[in-house]
Amino acid sequence: MTPVPQKGLTPSQAAALTRRVTLMSVGTAAVLVSIKVAAWLVSGSVALLASAADSGLDLIASLVTFFAVRYAAAPPDAEHRFGHGKAEAFASLMQGGLVFASAALIGQEAIRHLFQPHPLEAEGWAVAVMIVSTVLTALLISAQSRVLRQTASVAVSGDRAHYATDLASNLVALLGIAASAVLGVNNLDAVAAIVVAALLLWGAVGVFREASNQLMDRELPEEDRARIVSLITEDRAMTGVHQLRTRASGPYVHIQMHVDLDPDLTLEAAHAAIVRAEKRVLAEFPAADILIHADPRGRAEPHGGAFAETPQTS
Repeated sequence: MTPVPQKGLTPSQAAALTRRVTLMSVGTAAVLVSIKVAAWLVSGSVALLASAADSGLDLIASLVTFFAVRYAAAPPDAEHRFGHGKAEAFASLMQGGLVFASAALIGQEAIRHLFQPHPLEAEGWAVAVMIVSTVLTALLISAQSRVLRQTASVAVSGDRAHYATDLASNLVALLGIAASAVLGVNNLDAVAAIVVAALLLWGAVGVFREASNQLMDRELPEEDRARIVSLITEDRAMTGVHQLRTRASGPYVHIQMHVDLDPDLTLEAAHAAIVRAEKRVLAEFPAADILIHADPRGRAEPHGGAFAETPQTS
């Protein structure tokens, strides 16, 4: 399902929210990498190394997202008439690729340590770092979730998927380190790292799916399409909507349709009715780019080329 920005939020407001939360993401990732690497150097925990490597790739992904959401929010120009919104989806694809790479490296290292376990050192530091990491990650995910409820940014969604997986991997790594320290079974740390790698792969699949939906111009959710039709047909002059096509592109939504109008209306009256309809839609979807084609009711012949044969919405 393709996410859509919250109704009532302008593109500039959405851009401000995404810029703020992506900056927070970069800062959090930098802190996590620093403390995890330091703790790994003194403890030798492979689970902690796995988590540090994941956070390092997250830092790269967060930086990509940081710049992508700024580029995506740029207004349309002569070369990009539909705006730059799909930069967010491309950033998500890169995030997914980094997660897959992270999972492969972590899995390889974990399997090696599974068969060649070694005792941990300074377990207390390792446990403390993982607790701090878990708290910081949970706070970031909470902030990202609030922004997503308002903007539906696919890039922020991909970034949150990373950190949601990180949260789970932090908990798994924490359990593995604690179990190795308490029970003295050194390969439990490696088992925890393998679980982390599996969680990363699962998270990457979700990131790829959401980004591909936007790049492939998947329709908006059915409830949003139904609401658009309802807003258009509030005016009795518009008795039907067909060939409704919608897609999301970063912070923007593109909507186009054909509407049935009384064939006896003057061009000026038909134009006024269409403008009123656009304003009703924009009141709930401020980030929308709307194109409405007027058809004389009962007199319009099929037209529009291959796209005229798409399923109709009425």
